[in-house]
Amino acid sequence: MSEQNKEVVLKFIRAFSDGDAETAKTCLAPDALTVAKGFGKLSGPRPYELIVATTAAFKELIPTGLRPTFHTVTAEGDRVVVEFEGDAKLVNGASYCNQYCMVFTLADGKIKHVNEYYCTILADDRIGPLLADVEEQRKQIGA
Repeated sequence: MSEQNKEVVLKFIRAFSDGDAETAKTCLAPDALTVAKGFGKLSGPRPYELIVATTAAFKELIPTGLRPTFHTVTAEGDRVVVEFEGDAKLVNGASYCNQYCMVFTLADGKIKHVNEYYCTILADDRIGPLLADVEEQRKQIGA
């Protein structure tokens, strides 16, 4: 089961990285929750709907994808821990290279919970303004 869980997690990370919400959905339980640890503006919990919406937004905000380089993938039972680095270019041309450690808990082959550890200062600085722009555009068109 650990090997299958690793496959699901890596599929999810790649889908998230590429902004592929449809593939990401296939990896998630309907009640999935991710929690970005830390104290930045982008920290906190994200339920299933927000995970999918964020994934879809990444397709526009990070056209190169995160381009993850995986360093370690460790699985034990229903838990998978992945250390990786991203090397992306944002839609505005800025570089976004962050380091991640994500702790996944799965049930029945689907991701139920993720604790995300990454530099929230960098995410707030680089991605935060882009997400705010998307939200403002949606408000202006009444979406």
